[in-house]
Amino acid sequence: MMKTPAHALWRIIGVYGGGIAALIVLFFLSLCFGEAKISLQTVMDALLHRQDLPGHNIVWDMRMPRTVLGLLAGAGLAVAGALLQTITKNPLASTDTLGINSGAYFMVVLGTAFFPSVLSASPLVFAALGGALAAMIAYILGGGRAASPIRLALAGIIVSLVIESFTRAIHIFKATETQNLFLWGAGSLVQVDWSGVNYALPWVAGIVLLAILLGRSFDVLDLDEATARSLGQKVDVTRFIGLALAVLVAAVVVSVVGPIGFVGLVAPHLIRLVGLRKHRWLIPGAALWGAVLLTTADVLSRVVRSSVGEMPIGAVMAIIGAPWLVWLVLRKMKGISGSGLQMSMNVGGRPSKINFVRLTIFSFILVVSLILISMTMGGTAIPLKHLLASLFGSDGGSSYSVLLNLRLPRTFVAAGAGIALAVSGVLIQAAVRNPLADASIIGVTSGAGFGAMLILIAWPQVPVSVMPIAAMIGGAAAAACVFLFAWHKKLNPSVLILLGIAVSAFGSAGIQALIVRGSLWGSSGYIWLTGSTYGRTWEQFKLISLFLLVLLPIAWYLGRRFDLLAFGDESSTGMGLAVRNTRLASMIVGVLLAAGAVSVVGTVGFLGLIVPHAVRILIGHNTRQSIILSSLFGALLLVLTDAIGRTVLAPIEIPSGMLITLIGAPYFLFLMVRTFKRKVSS
Repeated sequence: MMKTPAHALWRIIGVYGGGIAALIVLFFLSLCFGEAKISLQTVMDALLHRQDLPGHNIVWDMRMPRTVLGLLAGAGLAVAGALLQTITKNPLASTDTLGINSGAYFMVVLGTAFFPSVLSASPLVFAALGGALAAMIAYILGGGRAASPIRLALAGIIVSLVIESFTRAIHIFKATETQNLFLWGAGSLVQVDWSGVNYALPWVAGIVLLAILLGRSFDVLDLDEATARSLGQKVDVTRFIGLALAVLVAAVVVSVVGPIGFVGLVAPHLIRLVGLRKHRWLIPGAALWGAVLLTTADVLSRVVRSSVGEMPIGAVMAIIGAPWLVWLVLRKMKGISGSGLQMSMNVGGRPSKINFVRLTIFSFILVVSLILISMTMGGTAIPLKHLLASLFGSDGGSSYSVLLNLRLPRTFVAAGAGIALAVSGVLIQAAVRNPLADASIIGVTSGAGFGAMLILIAWPQVPVSVMPIAAMIGGAAAAACVFLFAWHKKLNPSVLILLGIAVSAFGSAGIQALIVRGSLWGSSGYIWLTGSTYGRTWEQFKLISLFLLVLLPIAWYLGRRFDLLAFGDESSTGMGLAVRNTRLASMIVGVLLAAGAVSVVGTVGFLGLIVPHAVRILIGHNTRQSIILSSLFGALLLVLTDAIGRTVLAPIEIPSGMLITLIGAPYFLFLMVRTFKRKVSS
């Protein structure tokens, strides 16, 4: 039965009338609440009859520009999200899921650290360039026009992880130059004058107006591409214009208030759920409700204040938006199926089928040799003959015994953590049947980081030895949330990854908020987040050894069952495999291994992604063999980066996680591009 025009009219009245009413209420709440509460009567007096009074000056010079900027930022991000969802035909597309926010933020941080004069002259150029490059890379890696919603979102998250790692590197090595960007990097509407509003207003207003005027052209993108072309529409031109507008408005917003997520994801969905899908109604409706969402988050950040001040606006939006993404996955994406994520586990190339036994023996010798060589490297070099003398207790090496007692445990910790992360990647990728998944994707890394940071900020009097336990609890809690929500979807791989994205965003926002509130930038706690083996002792080695001794035999025992998961749920069930239980067992073991590694070396990314890829290219798909070789390759990679990190800039140490990213990100991007080209050619 078709809807009558009266129904459409009431929907429009509800969307716009309700949005305007909510915005009016939020506008006055925003002017009233803050560090100093101001009564509504004072606000009205200030608006109608301004005088040179403290309350009136606060309203006009601080809170009014902050409120107006929040309206502009919310509207801009929402319109960008609406355009990106239309262009990609992907309900999960937004400026944060496609990496645009991360790219823009990185370029601004890069400009601040190395090109401050150029950045001050043209901040929009830096932000727009970073956002455009990130979006382009994510779009290509996701498969371009043929990308599924989940793959595109996953590609965007991976691109964001890469960019955020580089951003952290700049923060560490240029801490003095970039420390003022931390609050802004968590999303901040704090203003001391009208300069931010004056800069953003013409850009945001102009882009939103242009998007509305082009609404009919964007409506065509909802049609089948062949149909649109038959109607004489220039689909590619329209798509390019929409992408350019989305990136430009996002760059304007990020350059003023920093990266703020979820606005562009939630607001357009709210309007589409009501039934307004034509862009002449969708775009202004999304702009209105985007302004409502961001202003609501801003008011909440000021109403709910802690002893250290208000939360960053980006963290508050994550608290609002992450549950929305969970709801969207569980309730609205009913058509989701595991097939959308079933990809060749040999992504990037066909297996070479190298002799497994020979490769294992060679890798083991290489690992042992590298461990010995690694202990000779550092700010103070140890000759190999003295190293061996110290190891065997000879007097000839006694002068290096103390130094060796510092390097030996950290090298063993690096090897153990490398083993844990690599095997974790093998198991998690097998569980979700996707070669792009690892602990970072399903929220374990961000959950562990949040648990550790919570100890440093909320309970600083607690011994630092408790931090690994907090990291394990945080990682396990994040994974438990993902499993709990995904259980009723039979642990569907697509659902697992999407829920992991939501939980990761929640944890990352919490980490950013804690860093800002605790002023931890440049500290050992912040460096721990990038993945570091600095100062590791025998206690950490005992901890990671315990994880490995317990979990590796379980992984080996379950290995043959994991192989059956590659055939798909129906085929595996036909072979007598309890698919959901096997997937759950694989995920639990993988999560625990990752949590154990994070608890001793911090949040090392990409190792669990790239090592299983390299192993599959060499030997093909065999879980038990992959566990053995991935263990050796993971130990090799983390020990190597530990040795390089403490040597190249000695006495300054480069965090191992940062070097893993520098090695792993280009390799992983190469594999993804190669995979995409192969699919296009076939």
